Amino acid sequence: MISEKMAQRLNDQINLEFFSSYTYLSMAAYFKTQGLNGFAHWMLHQADEERAHGMKFFEYLYDQDRSAVLQAIKQPHTTFASALAVFEETLSHEKHVTASIVELMSLALEEKDHATRILLDWFINEQVEEEAAARDIRDRLKLVKDNAMGILLIDRELAART
Repeated sequence: MISEKMAQRLNDQINLEFFSSYTYLSMAAYFKTQGLNGFAHWMLHQADEERAHGMKFFEYLYDQDRSAVLQAIKQPHTTFASALAVFEETLSHEKHVTASIVELMSLALEEKDHATRILLDWFINEQVEEEAAARDIRDRLKLVKDNAMGILLIDRELAART
């Protein structure tokens, strides 16, 4: 069984993962209003993925004979200046999630909690991918700036995400 401190931190992480899902759902709504359905599709996929991450922690708590204690999810931003601004925020948010998981890993190492460490290995690798994907899209948006054709080409590419 994991420590009470670890259980609390994992519950906090569940909240962060669900907030992430809610954030990406809000970003999808923004893109829908902009007529950028490929960007919206990418964000909806991201929202589903973050919810699945939260559920992975949720199930792990029960596997460790602890309980999930769901907390209020704060409201995400609902307005954005541009597609680039959305992906700047996305990258910043993913870096925040990475830092939270790294803190969890430090606690797992401190407590010699090897089962949680193994779980967190997967999440650390996942965060490398999450940050890289957000950075890649952000960098391409920086290249095209306000060029509508460039944004539409990126939109078409993002619509193909499976």
